[in-house]
Amino acid sequence: MSQRAGLRLLQRTRFAFRQNTGRRYQTADATAAPPQSIFSRLWNSPVGVKTVHFWAPVMKWSLVLAGISDFTRPAENLSLTQNLALTATGAIWTRWCFVIKPRNLLLAAVNFFLMCVGVTQVSRILIYQKNHKGETAGEALKENADDIAGTAKGAVNDPKEAAHNAGAAR
Repeated sequence: MSQRAGLRLLQRTRFAFRQNTGRRYQTADATAAPPQSIFSRLWNSPVGVKTVHFWAPVMKWSLVLAGISDFTRPAENLSLTQNLALTATGAIWTRWCFVIKPRNLLLAAVNFFLMCVGVTQVSRILIYQKNHKGETAGEALKENADDIAGTAKGAVNDPKEAAHNAGAAR
């Protein structure tokens, strides 16, 4: 019984493919615009060269390249908070690029790669902390979370001192 159904489906689809008339771009509308060149479509697109939807992702690739260049740095010199921020930014904005209108696939791609770079760096940092200090990854995250919370509380209590400490740390 299932073989007959498959045969009937094959015969129907084969007939549908044979009806190719070769008039893919023809229309019955006499006022239809002629096909545009690739350059004019890129220029007039809602995410084209004239818009921020094009140039923002192009500039954001510098963050991805900076993260990739950090692959050569030792893990002890990397900032866990900075790389967690890059990971979160990449994940959140990758999803958001599919929600907003116009849908910006170039921005989604750069944010996806930003998230990948961040995940790679965070895993390098956690592996280093686990091997170097002998603690588990969860303990390393908890210790770093406590450090971040202490820094944030200090910035709220005395912003001038926090700014001075941030300048001295550089």
